[in-house]
Order: sequence, then structure tokens, then C-alpha cells
Amino acid sequence: MILALSTLSAVCWIVLLFGRGAFWRADVRLPDTIPCERWPAVAVLVPARDEAATIAPVLNSHAASTYPGRLSILVVDDGSTDATASLAREAARSSPHPVHVIATPALPQGWSGKMHALATGEAALPRLAPEAEWLLLTDADIVHAPDTLSRLVAHADGKGLALASLMARLDARGIWGSLLIPAFVFFFQKLYPFSWIADPARATAGAAGGCVLLRRAALRQIGGIAAIRGALIDDCTLAERIKHTGARIWLGLADREVVSLRDNRDLGTIWRMVTRTAYAQLGRSPALLAGSVAGMALVYLTGPAVVLSWPWHGQSAAVGAGALAWGLSAAAYVPTLRLYGQTRAAAVALPAAAALYTAMTLDSARRHLIGRGGAWKGRTYP
Repeated sequence: MILALSTLSAVCWIVLLFGRGAFWRADVRLPDTIPCERWPAVAVLVPARDEAATIAPVLNSHAASTYPGRLSILVVDDGSTDATASLAREAARSSPHPVHVIATPALPQGWSGKMHALATGEAALPRLAPEAEWLLLTDADIVHAPDTLSRLVAHADGKGLALASLMARLDARGIWGSLLIPAFVFFFQKLYPFSWIADPARATAGAAGGCVLLRRAALRQIGGIAAIRGALIDDCTLAERIKHTGARIWLGLADREVVSLRDNRDLGTIWRMVTRTAYAQLGRSPALLAGSVAGMALVYLTGPAVVLSWPWHGQSAAVGAGALAWGLSAAAYVPTLRLYGQTRAAAVALPAAAALYTAMTLDSARRHLIGRGGAWKGRTYP
């Protein structure tokens, strides 16, 4: 049994390495320079709820944008209980681009707060940015480099895309950040291989909600933000709806183009981020949950467990297969670690990160079952 499990784990990694869109290469990036014949008007939508700590630097980054076309910024205050709105208005005074701070009405039943905020911004476009052909959906804790928007628009226009997204560079400081954040990026790439997302012949669709450039006409075609009003995993749901219309989409990894200001040094911060959506990602299905836990154990934990328990079972062939599985997983992880400035030696800790993410997924299911699923910033969604 031990030999069979360790061999199966190694086979899984061979299949993942050669049959999963080369996800592990972590090499899909936004091109540096692309010629663009015209620069269409863009409206930036920034939903913000209790983001006083980050809203000023975020808006300052948009103010520093070198985008050659018309740029309008709409900050949608989603019922903040702190100084988010006043700080946004203060930052707007020094912006060379028009900045509008608007408030959401009461949250309707069946909507997530972020989607309601984006829909509020969408509804204000005819009045505040009627000429906008593109929308940049971004978060209130995400800063952008001055040339990010220009490069995104040029790439999307040149490739005929309806949606182009960048996965922000996340904070990976401290013990927990360095262990879990590169692993999070690695798992996301495995779940949504970026090369498959860009392939019109494949159904795989994904986006990263911190930075989504979207054709306004494409959003209208799916029925606007209201079409995904209750989605907890709104970015990937949006990408799926857009791709299903036959439009082309793209997702890449950011280095310094888009950076998250969220502090991930505390385990609780990462834990809450994952438990909010992990069970929803599995369709709230107990069967898929069981399959996911079993799969994570087989793929990530079997190899190390067999190798480290060799003194007790003494099966050399099983140890060889387990070492192969562990080694292949570590080799696959290295490019993502390199993106986050970590050494190759850190790859051996991938099983520990996988074990923690498995625990978070189980806790996500528990929270959903007791009616606390999707909890975020004082709201809990059924």
C-alpha cells in the first residue's frame, strides 16, 4: 500500500508537470512595450470599505499614472465606518485626473458588498465618465506603477482582448507570509493555468480581482455587474462569463506593476482570506471537499510522509517513489519562489504550506456550515 501510494503521488506530479499547461513556469508576464495606435478613455473603479490605511497611497498611485488617454477615477465608498471617504476626497485634490468619490446605497439582498459597490460605480459612468471604453476594476489596497495602465491597455488592444488581468504581487514578509503566499500563487496557477486561460479553445477562465482591465462593451454584453452580484469569487466568475461569450481573456503575474498593500505577516490575515472563499470554490459540496482533501494529501503529503517515516516501514522502493514525488513538487515550485525572491531550498516546505491550506479549506467548510461563510469586513453572506 505504501509503495502504491508513493508511486501514484509521483505519477500525479509527472502528469502535472507535463499536462497542466506548464503552470509551474510562472512566466506569464505583461510585455514591457507594445505599440498602440490610439488611447481610449478609461474609468478606474475602486470599491472601498474601511480602507483608511491604504486609500491615499492607492489614489496617489493612480494620480501618478502616465496613461496618455483620458483617465477618470471613481472611488465607491461601501459604507465605511472609518475615514476612507474623507481621505479619498483629500487625495483627489492633488490628482491631475478627475476623481469622484461616491457612496453606495443600502446593500440589497443577494448582493456581495464589493459587487454592489462596483455596480454603483457602473451606474454612475454615464454621468461621470460617459466616454470610457475600458474599465479598470481594482481594489483599495492595490497600488499601480505609473506605466501599468498604458501597458495593460496596449496589450489588451493589441491582442484583441475583452479582459486583461494582473495577479498583484502580494506581501510575503515574515514567517507566515514567506511560507504561505508563494504557495498561494503556485496553487492558483495550478488551478487556473494561465496559458489555458488565454487559449480560446479551452474553457478555463480566471482573473485576479485586484487588477482587471475590462472592455465596457463586454461587461454590457453579460448584463453588467448585476450578472455576478452574489459571487464571492467574483474575479474568476467575471472572467468565466466574459470568456463564455466567445471573447478572449488573459491573466498574468505582476512583479512591481501591481502591488498589494495588505499585510500578510499574520497567519490570521491569510487564514481569513482563504476561509472566506475556499468552500465556495468547491461549490459548497461535501463530496468535492472530501476529494480535495484526499487529493492534497496524495499529491503534497504522501511523498514527504513516506520518506520521513522510512525508519518505521523500511520500504526502500516506496522511499524512492516518495522522494521522486517530493523532488518533482519542489522543482515545480522553484520558479514561483524565484518570483518572490526566495531560495530554492524553500521549496522543500511546500508540503507544510499545503497542509495549512488544507486545514483552511476544512475550516472554510465549517464556517459555511454554521452560517459564517464569506465573512469579510463585518459582513457575512449566506
